Amino acid sequence: MAGGRGGVLELAVLGSLHETPLHGYELRKRLNALLGMFRAFSYGSLYPCLRQLLTDGLIVEDGDDAAATTAADSAIVLPGRRSKIVYKLTAEGKERLQELLTQAGPSAWEDESFGVHFAFFRHTEAEVRLRILEGRRSRLEERLDSVRTALARTRERLDSYTLELQRHGLESVEREVRWLNELIATERRASPPEGERRPARDETSRAPAPGTGTTGRHATPEEN
Repeated sequence: MAGGRGGVLELAVLGSLHETPLHGYELRKRLNALLGMFRAFSYGSLYPCLRQLLTDGLIVEDGDDAAATTAADSAIVLPGRRSKIVYKLTAEGKERLQELLTQAGPSAWEDESFGVHFAFFRHTEAEVRLRILEGRRSRLEERLDSVRTALARTRERLDSYTLELQRHGLESVEREVRWLNELIATERRASPPEGERRPARDETSRAPAPGTGTTGRHATPEEN
């Protein structure tokens, strides 16, 4: 499935089904709670996504109606009737989810997708989490510089209400940057850089000192 908004929805669906198989109605509620926090979620985009995932073999249907419905029709819930279809991840779906969770490039930092990636951080490698957090912070710091520059140039021409709106937006971004700083510090404490990690001491793997046996005592002449 293509990136952008479709990729965000794909990640949200696969991540939700990774938690547990879900009826269509339950899946819609979970996606509304997840995606609705970050952007407007259209149910009209869910059904094409489900059909594509079924076609690609990333999810399967399980339920009383599964054998009697087609992939194109199964995602549609008739008025007054709750679908009995349960959607489950396939092995290929789990692989695709892991692939999506390893993506730490600019697409994972944007407003559209960062929150969804963050919602599934518990399934994401620590190194990837850190790259996404640092990328998001970098993107917001660029935004701060741009807003501050624009505000300094136009301050004298803005009315008081527009000026307050600009300040409100600026403060919101500054708060998120502080929040990201805290998260990044926590991630770094939990996973120190490779060069700073101390190898675990293994007493049993150390070579015996010259002139000693495997037990550490000095060898007798007969042993030598």
